[in-house]
Amino acid sequence: MTAAASGHAIRIEAEPGRVRVILGGVAIAETTRALIVREGRLPPVHYVPREDVVADAISRTDHHSHCPFKGDASYFTLTGGGATVENGAWSYEQPFPAAEAIRGHLAFYPSKVKAIEVGSR
Repeated sequence: MTAAASGHAIRIEAEPGRVRVILGGVAIAETTRALIVREGRLPPVHYVPREDVVADAISRTDHHSHCPFKGDASYFTLTGGGATVENGAWSYEQPFPAAEAIRGHLAFYPSKVKAIEVGSR
């Protein structure tokens, strides 16, 4: 567990099951190596290793944001099964030390994909 000076806590742990991200009826990501980020009162977020995302399903956009606890986020357009969603995923490519474990991972907005399925391995 990590905590910033403000008392904001970030906990990163391994997801014990399989995670699949579905867009347009097809899996654009599937892994047994996802991480769960639990941050304050926010809902947990699954981060998928980039190697486990279909390469042509993501393309970088110009959008960026800043989190004072994790660092600067880059965003990606998602494409799959005939669907395209702008800024549907994000990644911290140079995360702060407290979030180093999510380097090389992508997170997906649940409201922008058909489903994020979490199940047994």
